[in-house]
Amino acid sequence: MKDINIAVEKHKQLILDTERFIWQHPETGYKEFETSAYMENVFKKLGYDLVMAEGITGFYTVLDTGKPGPEVLVLAELDAIICPEHKEANPETGAVHSCGHNAQCAALVGIAAALKEPGILEKICGKIRLCAVPAEELLEIEYRTKLKHEGKIKYFGGKTEFLSRGYFDGVDIAFMVHTSSMFTVKKGSVGFIAKQINYKGVAAHAGSSPWNGNNALYAANCGINAVNAIRETFKESDIIRVHPIITNGGSMVNAIPEKTVLESYVRGASFEAICEANRKVNQALCGAALSIGTNIDITDTPGYAPLLNDENMMQIVSEAAALAIPEYEFEIYDYIGSGSTDMGDLSCIMPVVHPYAAGAIGKAHGSDFEIKDPVAACVASSKMQLGMLLILLSDDAKRARKVIDEFKPQFTSKEEFLSFIDGLNQFGDRIDYSKANKATVIIG
Repeated sequence: MKDINIAVEKHKQLILDTERFIWQHPETGYKEFETSAYMENVFKKLGYDLVMAEGITGFYTVLDTGKPGPEVLVLAELDAIICPEHKEANPETGAVHSCGHNAQCAALVGIAAALKEPGILEKICGKIRLCAVPAEELLEIEYRTKLKHEGKIKYFGGKTEFLSRGYFDGVDIAFMVHTSSMFTVKKGSVGFIAKQINYKGVAAHAGSSPWNGNNALYAANCGINAVNAIRETFKESDIIRVHPIITNGGSMVNAIPEKTVLESYVRGASFEAICEANRKVNQALCGAALSIGTNIDITDTPGYAPLLNDENMMQIVSEAAALAIPEYEFEIYDYIGSGSTDMGDLSCIMPVVHPYAAGAIGKAHGSDFEIKDPVAACVASSKMQLGMLLILLSDDAKRARKVIDEFKPQFTSKEEFLSFIDGLNQFGDRIDYSKANKATVIIG
């Protein structure tokens, strides 16, 4: 491990420069053009041949040790979030890396650089796939829906999109390290369905003839209140989270709003819990539309699957931290987090782990988030991840083979998994007013 740490330290400045460049050029999902280009350039200078994602951002490369063994996928995410209140947000887009993905990319560069150093690959067998993946933060649903309708993407999340395209075919194990305030890993996190809700009213003059309209904004407000009224029916063990926002509430103040658009997630700890909570939410939203006399178009799109970190991989992370970065404390927590990640989709078909590196301060996705200690967030993270590769792929990949042999997938193949989540797609008007004095509601 000493040789690997020396190899990382040799490229410390490159790692830190990458973190700063990406922090200063934040871009949201499927728009990470500068970020992806920067990463591509760094990888090419290191001597890597890249497979570019067709028509979207991101890429991957496969490093073959020349010795038979499993293939391990190591990921970093390219995208930022939107938080205009952050002092370093892009003034035009509001984008900022208040999620720490800039540190992930820097750590991946450190891994890539160290693996090119003489003698490093001699310690391991199998293949290593390094991937810069777009669009983990599932936001701007209207934009991604447009990309989907144009045939540019099929899935909102970058890892799911890459999975469907075959960019992960042949991979046996995957991991990715996020950035937080400490080095840690937990059992997993919740998944979700993404929702776009369009209340359809009738416009009218708000002053002279409001009775000729049907107020879509009022229907939306009733819908949000109805969802709030059913929160106590959600079981604590299911970790349900519903958090709608209004993205379009009307065009002008002196007209009854004919259209109001909401976006929301319905999160939960299992697919069963997500689907049941989503049914209740749709019922509440439709009831509000019915009470005001508007229609409602609900588009339900599979977001991310619940993440289940592989127990063997969790132990390997802990061992790698002790081996590579003993100066940092590492904790394993026995609980499910209420955030979400498309690493959950990969966890449905292969063993994965999604730990955290230290170095960040402030609230995740908040206006005070920053990478306070880039050495911990990027350099130490690179070392820990290389330690994981060493544990997995040394000694004829004994530990990797154990992980693979003991893994019990939720789905037998990517095709079965993708078919299942495709079945979660629903869209269209939910109320039929065509018959006099009768309305038929489709909850879904």
